[in-house]
Amino acid sequence: MSTVIRRTAPAILLTGAMAMLATGCVAGENAAAPADASGAEAPGEWSTDTVTVDWATYNPLSLVVKDQGLIEEALGDDVTVEWVQSAGSNKANELLRSGSADVASTAGSAALFARANGSPIKVIDIYSQPEWSAIVVGADSDITSVEQLEGASIAATKGTDPYFFLLQALEEAGLSVDDVEVQNLQHADGRAALEGGSVDAWAGLDPIMAAAEVESGAKLIYRNVDFNTYGFLNATEDFIDNHGDVAQVVVDAYEEARAWALEHPEETAALLAEAAGIAPEVAATVIQERSNLDVSGVPGEDQLAVLEKIAPVIVDSGDVAGGEQAVADALDSIVEDSFAKQATGQ
Repeated sequence: MSTVIRRTAPAILLTGAMAMLATGCVAGENAAAPADASGAEAPGEWSTDTVTVDWATYNPLSLVVKDQGLIEEALGDDVTVEWVQSAGSNKANELLRSGSADVASTAGSAALFARANGSPIKVIDIYSQPEWSAIVVGADSDITSVEQLEGASIAATKGTDPYFFLLQALEEAGLSVDDVEVQNLQHADGRAALEGGSVDAWAGLDPIMAAAEVESGAKLIYRNVDFNTYGFLNATEDFIDNHGDVAQVVVDAYEEARAWALEHPEETAALLAEAAGIAPEVAATVIQERSNLDVSGVPGEDQLAVLEKIAPVIVDSGDVAGGEQAVADALDSIVEDSFAKQATGQ
């Protein structure tokens, strides 16, 4: 894993002052809180007194931000930071859609899927470029290829990257979702079903998948990094439009966490091990081999290029009421890059 730091601490510290000078870059009338003569945010002048942010074991930067209290430190005593756990991208999307979270982390495919289905969310930062999904079989399974899954029962969490990974893998093997029986189970339940013998295969997600390899001897029969989409940090449009000052603080915290995580991969793995309840060596595999954190936090063309490849798969799934047009409209409107650009000095 690369430990090159693209964002220095001084650049991060300057973002507060930059926000005062470039409020036009941030959506909403309340984009920046008033500043005192030193350039610091004036107390009691934030646009909200509460912000709810998710943490997830599939999002290592969220663990750093939460553990170090980066958002709390920046906002001070005037804003209460509430943390909620996302067990998967589908759960993060439920939090956002219901208004139970202002900011939550998903895979890019899941964010596109949610927006195409009417959820008013946009991506405000990129937290990783992971290889977090694969097709997994049990230790004693005779299945060695996707082609052999015809007629098989497969656990997958619909609306998440592993599910869309499965659809792409089946298509490449000349199969479709109609050729298999998909058991719609949450990620941890998918592992349990595989190990209990109630399914033949599982579209897995790290770190649960990595733990299954080490602890149960599960086998990854198909991997393809190109079928994994980026890690998206999403916010509701209401939060973006009306609380841009606090949204900027969240993104700034993520960029500070990225710089720290790249310098401290072992400590980052330790945070993951504790949060996920997995062995340190499993967490180290996830962080150092399957999670590229050294990517630009600014959402843009790289992510859209990946989503354009997955879009037909989402359309063909039949799970988007508006079909192709709804997915195309979501692609055109899902990116909000102003916060990440400001946080990275662009």
